[in-house]
Amino acid sequence: MRRQLFTLLLAVPLTAGAQIFSVSSERTVALPDSTSQVAAISPRGDFLLLTDAENNGLRKYDLTTGAITPITTASGAGYGVELSADGTKAVYREITYDQHHLRYTSLHVADLSGGKSRQVVKPTRSLQGYSVDGGQLSTTQAGMSRSRVIAGGSSVSTSRPALSIDNGQLMISRDGGEATVFSPLGTDKSYIWPSLSPSGSKVLFYVGGEGAYVCSLDGSNPVSLGILRAPKWYDDNTVVGMYDEDDGVAVYASRIIAATLDGRRQTLSPDSIVAMYPQVAPEAGRITYSTPEGGTRIIDVKK
Repeated sequence: MRRQLFTLLLAVPLTAGAQIFSVSSERTVALPDSTSQVAAISPRGDFLLLTDAENNGLRKYDLTTGAITPITTASGAGYGVELSADGTKAVYREITYDQHHLRYTSLHVADLSGGKSRQVVKPTRSLQGYSVDGGQLSTTQAGMSRSRVIAGGSSVSTSRPALSIDNGQLMISRDGGEATVFSPLGTDKSYIWPSLSPSGSKVLFYVGGEGAYVCSLDGSNPVSLGILRAPKWYDDNTVVGMYDEDDGVAVYASRIIAATLDGRRQTLSPDSIVAMYPQVAPEAGRITYSTPEGGTRIIDVKK
């Protein structure tokens, strides 16, 4: 039944009024090896950060020259990596275990021009979330938010709220203070993938078993975007994510979908490809995604 619904949703023809993007090209990227997958695309769309199938390590891959720059071999570095707005810095996590097999997470900032990294959060079991806005990194640890400049030389600002997840609940920290429960649809839900819109005026999140939502900063006016996993903001009114289906063992179908807050949806990837985990570069008009076989493709779009 779920598969039939999935097919029906994707089979609905798009009208001119429903179109969100004009797609100018959709092509395969020749990566250096079959074990690489895309962890991030630069804001200008000129390079990719690659990781392996287990999200270990990071390498910078220049899309013009094909040059590869090693960044780190850290375990878990490819999951949730964030780039500064100028594309010069990357924030990544490193997963380590102590002698009792307890898991710890540290955060590092890498200089993508030289490949050197510095630790900004020591190994901890209480890191709830982090995000990069422009040249500023915000972290939430043990219920407290902290901001620091990592690129661009600007001063630290606490005007932009910090989002995090704690025991499945969506948390928010305002003015650099303590993180409090936000969870706009209620605390009986499980939340994941929170992010602020580019202007900082809206919150995007995913509720387990329901789908993606966008709401105001005070939690009001929630708008359902439907099933849209691993969602990314493209602009203040457009979100790109994936609609994937599995049989309990493997994903058998997945599409890259764009959705707007006024209810429009557009399939961006071919029906014949299992397209997953989109990354967006709005400045360049590029969207990249991966396939289970280790392939990477880029979609060039215009609005």
